[in-house]
Amino acid sequence: MDWVLECSACGARVEPRGLETVCPIDGAPFLVRYGRGRPPASLRDEFARRPATMWRYRELLPVLPDEAPVSLGEGGTPLLPAPRLAQALGHGDLWIKDEAANPTGSFKARGLAAAVTRAAAAGVRSFVLPTAGNAGVAASAYGARAGARVRVFAPRTTPEPLLAQMQAYGADVVTVDGHIGDCGTLAARHANETGAMNLSTLKEPYRIEGKKTLGLEIAEQLGWRLPGAIIYPAGGGVGLIGMWKAFGELIEAGWVRPPMPRLFAVQSTGCAPVVRAVEQGAAAVEPWLDPWTVASGLRVPAPLGGALMLRGIHDSRGGAVAVSDEELTRGAAQLSGLEGIDACPEGGAAVAAAGRLVSEGRIAPEDRLVVFNTGAGVLYGRRYAGR
Repeated sequence: MDWVLECSACGARVEPRGLETVCPIDGAPFLVRYGRGRPPASLRDEFARRPATMWRYRELLPVLPDEAPVSLGEGGTPLLPAPRLAQALGHGDLWIKDEAANPTGSFKARGLAAAVTRAAAAGVRSFVLPTAGNAGVAASAYGARAGARVRVFAPRTTPEPLLAQMQAYGADVVTVDGHIGDCGTLAARHANETGAMNLSTLKEPYRIEGKKTLGLEIAEQLGWRLPGAIIYPAGGGVGLIGMWKAFGELIEAGWVRPPMPRLFAVQSTGCAPVVRAVEQGAAAVEPWLDPWTVASGLRVPAPLGGALMLRGIHDSRGGAVAVSDEELTRGAAQLSGLEGIDACPEGGAAVAAAGRLVSEGRIAPEDRLVVFNTGAGVLYGRRYAGR
């Protein structure tokens, strides 16, 4: 393998085996670092000739030259101009990255495809993870694709259509009275007792690499020019971290010009640990007590990748915004009604944040703005009910 794993905190490096969790020294997530040298710009033309999946970027990903990844055709999602929404929000150059077009209906397909690919290659045949919904669906699907067993721990408040999807893919679904942190405790216990691999967010290093393709794809779709700003709904924050990593690698390779896009994390006022840390100028994210939001993907009170999110926000000169459930519900209705895009509540949060950032002048009129819809609204059953 021509990559190593580097601790995101202490910098310690280990050789990959496909079974790594977190750094044994300090418990921080690992990042994949490549030793392939500077990739030639001619690769960009080669990418364009390949099928429109995330694996078209395989030379920039942790996959061996002749390896067949565990894939359902993830990636290649549309980046859509949104002129009516742009007019409603008062911004002239607004685009929607619609991750609902992935095989499992959300952006989680990218990270879980990469994680399951590396684990399956190492011989893993049993997985476990906690989920707020979409990650469980993706893990169940890719586990099935790899011929592996999957157990999912999910809060009892997880939307029923998402639970039904996990079960349809053959997962053993256990619902829990509590939040995703409680589910994480049970998943870790199950992994210790059974030997199943724990696919919890950032407990293994490859979900970041799958999510990194969000940034690679946006760059290619915009003609290898970077947008001015990106608004991203961040629970565990792997996508934000992945894009920060992708843009840094592209700039280092000379494929795109700096600066990288300003990265804005969006959370709910009912669970906003990253927003609080940014507002306080903190170097770490403290757990959020009594988390609640109808956007289940944002109900992550203690993200393991909190420090990495803060680094990405700081390095990109971005920020963090918290919106209410009422605001995100209106945002989802706007995106669906004005542009015909099936908005999930997390996508609605990004729309609401875009409106606020534009109105406050934090997004400049000349900035090309990319807003994420991270999944299909239909999987939530259209019931964004309050607490």
